[in-house]
Amino acid sequence: MGEAKKQLMDAEGKRLDGRRWDDLRPISLQVGIMKNADGSAYIEWGKNKIMAAVYGPKEVHPKHQVLPDRALLRCRYHMAPFSVDERKNPAPSRREIEISKVIREALEPAVIVEDYPRTAIEVWVEVLQSDGGSRCAGITAASLALADAGINMRDMVVGCSCGLVEDTVVADLDDTEDKEGSGDMPVAILPNLGQVTLLQVDGIYTRDQFQKAFELAIEKGKQIYGMQRQALTDRFFGGEATSSHVEEGAE
Repeated sequence: MGEAKKQLMDAEGKRLDGRRWDDLRPISLQVGIMKNADGSAYIEWGKNKIMAAVYGPKEVHPKHQVLPDRALLRCRYHMAPFSVDERKNPAPSRREIEISKVIREALEPAVIVEDYPRTAIEVWVEVLQSDGGSRCAGITAASLALADAGINMRDMVVGCSCGLVEDTVVADLDDTEDKEGSGDMPVAILPNLGQVTLLQVDGIYTRDQFQKAFELAIEKGKQIYGMQRQALTDRFFGGEATSSHVEEGAE
């Protein structure tokens, strides 16, 4: 007989970590943490610990990649070997290459690349500890790092993942729910412009489940956007590297 499936919600609808279905994990944001980068940010989201750094606008290398009318936006998502339970090979995996592309495509609609022709803007996302939802956390931190670097942007980008746990739509899946649950839906939005820059769906949803998960991801994304704004306000009007913190479900 196969191993029994882990129960992810109790009889009262509480999840393994005590959250309700619509609760976010604790989130903490810091801006301006690296003096050698043009912009930087650090996020703790649940047990995720992720740094983002931005370099540029800068000269493009190699030269043949120069775009005459806009900036070349490059993104690199990387998981440190010690970021997961079993040591990871430090070489970029197919998953990391894919998420690097996903993050770039999620960020690019927000960046006014036309203001920086013939240059490169590089975004580096380094996962120090992984706990599910790292691509959304990386997008959120990278957007803050771009703003910290003074890059002209149409709007911030914020990501949040929702999904299915035992046929219940829940917000912000942790690593166990991501692996054992029925579905995962990472979403990234431009909150002020009302645009979606990332929508990925893993699992099988009914029409109502899809609609509820999508709307919940947008609702929670807007909540996190308020934290981004506060972190930037603290950074530029409250001194050096500063943080914004929220914890849901706490008494």
